[in-house]
Amino acid sequence: MSDTMSVRTMIGSNRIVPVVKIEDADRAPDLLEALRLGGITVIEITFRTATAGEAIRRCRKAQSATVVGAGTVRTIEQVDQALENGAEFIVSPGFNPTIAEYAIKRGIPHIPGTITPSEIELAADLGLRELKFFPAEAAGGVPFIKSLGAVYPEISFMPTGGITADNLGAYLALSNVLACGGSWMVKPEWIAGGQFDLIRDTAKAAVEMTE
Repeated sequence: MSDTMSVRTMIGSNRIVPVVKIEDADRAPDLLEALRLGGITVIEITFRTATAGEAIRRCRKAQSATVVGAGTVRTIEQVDQALENGAEFIVSPGFNPTIAEYAIKRGIPHIPGTITPSEIELAADLGLRELKFFPAEAAGGVPFIKSLGAVYPEISFMPTGGITADNLGAYLALSNVLACGGSWMVKPEWIAGGQFDLIRDTAKAAVEMTE
């Protein structure tokens, strides 16, 4: 899974992208397996901890069918680190043209964060068609994203930020939403405590909401 279309297909088929903050890279393979058993085969490991790169490497080494991405990518160095550890896509909280152009140059699918029509158009000018909408709930949520569909029908969004089991269905019902990013099924304390059965069951419940 390395080209834009295959990653887009995998994300779209899952409809849910777990956004993971992990402190102990040794937990990564078990986390990956718990999500797989719950029906989710895509993961975004965020660069919000020093162990993110190693956690991505551990997941890729597990030789799972899961597509492994890097999140909270804000610097050129993090793009390089993500690639060096085998990340198959990267996600950023905002739209930084320097990061976007560098990711395109390196050939890794990039999903930048956008929140305004101006940012959406700048990203679209670079050929990007899958965009993160962040922070989704704080920025207007479902009504805002729905209104964007009429103006930007070619753009698919991955809303993230404030997504929960309670509002997931409303977002996924929108025709311009590819998938939703969220952390409610991968809470850091569950990962740290090895509560992988709880992660599995919460992931399964989320997947059932997409069917």
